Amino acid sequence: MDMIMQRNEVLKKAKSKINGDRHKDYGEAYENHQNIARLWSVILQKEITADQVYQCMIAVKLGRLIHSPNHEDSAIDICGYGALLGESDGKI
Repeated sequence: MDMIMQRNEVLKKAKSKINGDRHKDYGEAYENHQNIARLWSVILQKEITADQVYQCMIAVKLGRLIHSPNHEDSAIDICGYGALLGESDGKI
């Protein structure tokens, strides 16, 4: 498989994850991450935004890739969180 096909496959899988049936389990993505931000705000005793949740989740996936650099799922999730961050309102 050439590099372009591999890239497209990773992006296709990320698109499927963020546009698929996850909302049935977790609700709409931005609303779900706003809820996570509210919970983290209580735990950390400072205001956290949904955009910061996306950034932190990307960092979690990067941390996992340090241990398992070829773990496709982490790379796919980074693409998905990046897409969600890209569509957000930019209140970081």
